[in-house]
Amino acid sequence: MRNKCVANHVMKRDGKYYYVRHIPKDLTQHYSIQRLCFSLKTNSNSIAVRYSKSITQRLDDYWFGIRLKNMDVPEVDKVRLDNAVNDDTPKISEALELYLKLKGLGKDKTFIRTANRNVKYVIKVLGNKSLKSYSSSDGAKFRDWLLANNMNINTVKRVFSSVRSIINITISELGLDCSNGFARTYFPEDDSIVSRKPLPIDKIKLIQNLCKEKDDEMRWILALVSDTGMRLGEAVGLLKSDIKFDNKIPFIDLKPHPWRTLKTKMSERCIPLIGASLWASKRILENNNDSIYAFPRYTNHIKTNTNSASAALNKWLKEQLLDDYVIHGFRHSMRDRLRAVECPSDIVDRVGGWITAGVGQSYGKGYPIEVISKWMNKI
Repeated sequence: MRNKCVANHVMKRDGKYYYVRHIPKDLTQHYSIQRLCFSLKTNSNSIAVRYSKSITQRLDDYWFGIRLKNMDVPEVDKVRLDNAVNDDTPKISEALELYLKLKGLGKDKTFIRTANRNVKYVIKVLGNKSLKSYSSSDGAKFRDWLLANNMNINTVKRVFSSVRSIINITISELGLDCSNGFARTYFPEDDSIVSRKPLPIDKIKLIQNLCKEKDDEMRWILALVSDTGMRLGEAVGLLKSDIKFDNKIPFIDLKPHPWRTLKTKMSERCIPLIGASLWASKRILENNNDSIYAFPRYTNHIKTNTNSASAALNKWLKEQLLDDYVIHGFRHSMRDRLRAVECPSDIVDRVGGWITAGVGQSYGKGYPIEVISKWMNKI
């Protein structure tokens, strides 16, 4: 098959993708060839382009290093040879200890385990070095290692976000004069990642009707989520006492518990009960009378097993809808449903516990339950 160029430095030949790039003229003396050409070992166009961008960046950094060695250094004669570099910045393992001391208070085991795991990744790939020692090229090397270990780009971004936070808080707390080597790492887009689709209203109604027919604990979870926009973990970790019917407007008093924390401060909120979520809440309180938990199948005083609930519910959803919808899609749908009735964006954010931009949003008590209920009932 004829060679075909599909992107910068990427060539397709016989169904395989190759990286192709000419050696710059000023660097040819360092090579025995005139051109680089090697297999990217993939049949996917999007993955080949992603690999190509990473390789190109690393080559550019490497070639710049060669050129830099040949440059005359200005004022090199003024350097004091007897003055060694004083690097007294803490190592990343020490930064982790400080981070957990400051941010780990009140956090669940998942938060602590995630921070420890991500720093272990850094140490495994780059070594347990001082914060000042990590460079942007180290960041690129770390990114490439994560991708090579079959992490998708969104997972890699979450790992970097965690590592950046650990380093940033240490720099800030100790007043260090150094930059964060993981702050400006480039992340290629991955076209193979499929976003979670919001469910159209006809499918939401279908699922809600099926939940009422089935009428069991798993379906109560699904119905509750469908008309509140709650995250699955938020719903599964509820106490029965968090469901308030002693008010003119029934609502969920969503707050953190030792077995289930909330994602952000904005996640703590009151959500009016309407439609299927109102029905599900009544069924929860009418049953499980020997338990304080709304869903004792998945929650106890130690933890909330959200992953188990997610797997079971997503499997059932797929069987009913025969499509790639997942339970988190109800949360996306809630935002679309509120938009459709022209609900103000800050009330939309309040319903879903999304962070609203602007300093002023952090002042006051927010909207009363009556106002939120008015917009919820419109959907």
